[in-house]
Amino acid sequence: MPDVQADVAHEGWAESPATALLVLADGTILEGTGFGATGRAVGEVCFNTAMTGYEEILTDPSYAGQIITFTFPHIGNVGTNDDDVETVDMASRAGIRGVILHAPITAPANYRSKTHLDAWLKARGIIGLGGIDTRALTAMIRDKGMPNAIIAHTPDGQFDREALLAEARAWPGMVGMDLVPDVSTPQRFDWDETTWSLTDGYGRQAAPRYHVVAVDYGVKRNILRLLADAGCAVTVVPATSTAKSILALKPDGVFLSNGPGDPDAVGRYAVPMIQDIIASKVPTFGICLGHQMLALALGAKTMKMHQGHHGANHPVKDKDTGKVEIVSMNHGFAVDPASLPANVRETHVSLFDGSNCGLALTDAPAFSVQHHPEASPGPRDSHYLFRQFVGMMDSVAKSTDPSAQKQV
Repeated sequence: MPDVQADVAHEGWAESPATALLVLADGTILEGTGFGATGRAVGEVCFNTAMTGYEEILTDPSYAGQIITFTFPHIGNVGTNDDDVETVDMASRAGIRGVILHAPITAPANYRSKTHLDAWLKARGIIGLGGIDTRALTAMIRDKGMPNAIIAHTPDGQFDREALLAEARAWPGMVGMDLVPDVSTPQRFDWDETTWSLTDGYGRQAAPRYHVVAVDYGVKRNILRLLADAGCAVTVVPATSTAKSILALKPDGVFLSNGPGDPDAVGRYAVPMIQDIIASKVPTFGICLGHQMLALALGAKTMKMHQGHHGANHPVKDKDTGKVEIVSMNHGFAVDPASLPANVRETHVSLFDGSNCGLALTDAPAFSVQHHPEASPGPRDSHYLFRQFVGMMDSVAKSTDPSAQKQV
């Protein structure tokens, strides 16, 4: 009888060795094909359900410390470019630890593409694992929660699996972890870039009506662009800035940005500053981690979520209007609505699990949302929140000096 196995191997059908692994802390090992950077990185595995916008997701500083599994199978088809990067520092890696895909990356097919995703990942130091059943991994995360893991890629397929497992188990996890210092700006800077258009690209805000100080916990570019679009001159300051230094800039409003890690850990230095800003009655707007920071400053509590919210298709209800918005989400912690004090009302709620997605003060000009109204990627249903922030500054300006209010 002929040796079929030998014939198959001779014809080039022998199975290729795994060149990348995902080793979970519970001992599960997923084997696949490596791409992007080589090496290893430890983090928390989450899944993202967005069908587009992978470059924005992979450069969102809120994902620092995480390994992203895309549930949509075809990622990379439109390549990458410089316009869609969301980190303020173009050279920054945003802190993401790795990316997991189902299908191989195909050649880019979009006129805006400048670089193949594989080459782009290599340049940014992001490790990739492909060729696995991402549906099964997603189902496991839904059942068991977001696991600690290590992703590793070596072209020769030689791995010390026991050492990788030990490293995954030794990683302490997101609870108690402050990742903001890895992604926040080290120094103050001004921002005037507005949003992109097909004909003109990005523009500039030449006639701002208000001055906003944005506290950078890992801010995304499109948030700053939409603030500029809304008529604001923006000054971005480090996460550790004090209320005194912020108020010295004489802001009309203060913005608390998105960012990664455990809100309680960041709150050790952020909460006192926010409490002083709220006491000063300067209009304040928070997004994502900024929402959680505002809640902590008001006396509420945050909690770790089972699987988190990561995607561009999440339904959120505005409790004031009854309107349902489809929004972009990226968070693994949430505000406990039962802990909100009497002077805070819940404004938005997730229709997936009922978790808190927004709050507003009843005795001070401040509000925040858990979701990402700037999208990038995602729908634009919540862009109105930036205009709402400007409207709040209008109201404060009118109440303090009626002649100071500027025309909308």
